[in-house]
Amino acid sequence: MKFNRLVTSASALALCLLLTLPLVALAQNITTVNGKPVPKSRVDALMSQATKQGQARTPDLETQVRDEVVLREMFMQEAEKRGLAQSAEYKTQMELARQSILIRELFNEFNKKNPVTDAEVQAEYDKFKGQASGMEYRARHILVEKEEEAKALIAQIKGGASFEELAKKNSKDPGSGQNGGDLDFANPGAYVPEFSQAMVKLKKGEMTDSPVKSQFGYHIIKLEDTREAKLPPLEEVKPQIQQRLSQMKMAKFRDDIRAKAKTDYKFAN
Repeated sequence: MKFNRLVTSASALALCLLLTLPLVALAQNITTVNGKPVPKSRVDALMSQATKQGQARTPDLETQVRDEVVLREMFMQEAEKRGLAQSAEYKTQMELARQSILIRELFNEFNKKNPVTDAEVQAEYDKFKGQASGMEYRARHILVEKEEEAKALIAQIKGGASFEELAKKNSKDPGSGQNGGDLDFANPGAYVPEFSQAMVKLKKGEMTDSPVKSQFGYHIIKLEDTREAKLPPLEEVKPQIQQRLSQMKMAKFRDDIRAKAKTDYKFAN
C-alpha cells in the first residue's frame, strides 16, 4: 500500500515537472516567429548596449527594444529564406564584423586588466605641475602675411588706432582674430620661439616696435598682463589625466603587439 502511494506521488511529481518545462522555456523566450523561438537574451543584450550609450532604462525603451528584436528575427528569417546568408558580400561583411568585435574585446580586456591608478594620476599631475611653474603671459597679437602690412598696422596703432579692432579686421589667426587678438594666459613654451622670445621682453601694456617673423607670418605682439602660473586642483583635472594615461597605455599595448608580430609588410608610418 505504501509502495503504491510512493509510486503515485513520484508519478505526480514527474508529471508536474514535465508540465512546467514549457513554461521555463517560454520564460527564456519573448515569443516565436514562424515557430522559431526569439530568446530573451537578445533583448537583454540590446538593452545593455542602449544603457551603456547613456539611454535611461524606461518602459518605453524596453518596449522599443523588444519590438526591434522581434522585427530583426522576421527580417533575418526572410533574408535567410532568400539565400543571402550564402552570398559572398554577406560572408565578407561577417568576417569584417567578427574582426571588429574581437579586436574591441581585446582592447576592452586590456583596459579592465590595466586600469589607471590614483598613484599614476598623481605622478602625472606632479610632472605637469613642475613643467607649469613660472610665469604666464596674456598677450594679444595680429598675424599677417607680409612685413610691410605689419609695419603699416604698427604705425596705425601708434597713431591711436585700436589694437583689438585692427586684429579683428586684419589678423590671419582664426583662433584669436575675432577676439581682438587675445591669446589668454599661457606659458611662453606654448608658442614658437620667435614669438615667446619677443613677448617676454615686453612690459605690461607694451607692443613690439617691429614685426616678429615666425613660420606662420609676421606678428605684432602686445603684452596685456602676467601672473604666476596657476594649476587647477587635481580633482578638477583628474578625468582628463586618467583619459590621457589610458590612451598612452593603449597606444603602448598596440605598439607592442605590432612590434612582436612577424611580417614583411611595410607600414606607411
